[in-house]
Amino acid sequence: MYEANNTVRVNGVCLHYAAVGSGRSVLLVHGNGESHDLFDVQIAQLTEAGYRVYAPDSRGHGANERLNEYHYADMAEDMYCMIRALGLESPLFYGHSDGGIIGLLLAIRHPGTLGAMAISGANLSPEGVDPAFSEAFAAQNEKCPDPLITLMLTEPQIDPQSLGTIDIPVLVTAGEHDLILPEETRRIAGHLPHARLVIVEGADHGSYIDGSEIMGKLLIDFFGSL
Repeated sequence: MYEANNTVRVNGVCLHYAAVGSGRSVLLVHGNGESHDLFDVQIAQLTEAGYRVYAPDSRGHGANERLNEYHYADMAEDMYCMIRALGLESPLFYGHSDGGIIGLLLAIRHPGTLGAMAISGANLSPEGVDPAFSEAFAAQNEKCPDPLITLMLTEPQIDPQSLGTIDIPVLVTAGEHDLILPEETRRIAGHLPHARLVIVEGADHGSYIDGSEIMGKLLIDFFGSL
C-alpha cells in the first residue's frame, strides 16, 4: 500500500496524495467513492518501469475532508492546479471511471497541460451508463441521499464535439462487460483525434484495474510508445 502522506492545497481544498518513483511524471486519478489505493498494483508496475507516480485522493475522497456537493469541473480544476503547484511538466495522465471524466475535462479546459492520457470506463453523460445501474443508484439515493451518487446521476454533460480539441494521444479502454454502454465508449474514442481503443475481454468496469496487472501493462505499453 502506498500512503497518501503528502498534501497540497489547491482550488480551495486540501488533497492528500502518494508520490513514488523517479522518471517522467504520471498522474493517476481514481473513480467515484474510491481512493488512490485502487492503483496499488499500477503504482508498483509504473515505478518499476521508470516513472514518477502521483496518486491523489480526489476531493471528498480517501483521506480528504468530505464535502456536501461535488462537480466534475471542480475536480478537473483540482488536478490542473495540483499539476501547476507541483511543477509537473506535460505529465502523463490515467483516470478510471470518474477519473477518466476528470481527465477529459482537464484536457478540454486546459489544452497543452498533459503529454498524453489514458481513460477507463468514462462517460460523457449519465445516459452513457447502463440504465439498470443508474436506476438502482437513483432508488438508493432517493432513500438516503449521497452527494457522490447525485454527482454521477446528474453529471457529466460533455459535448462529444469538444473532444475534438484534445490534441494529444489518448488510450480509451473499457471492459467487455462494463457498466458504461459500449456505444458510449466508441463515441468517446470516435471523437478524439488521436485515440486508441482497447476493450478488455471478460472484464467488467474495474476487474482489470483493481488488484490486476492488466491495466498497468496497457499503460506501460501505451506510454512507452509515445
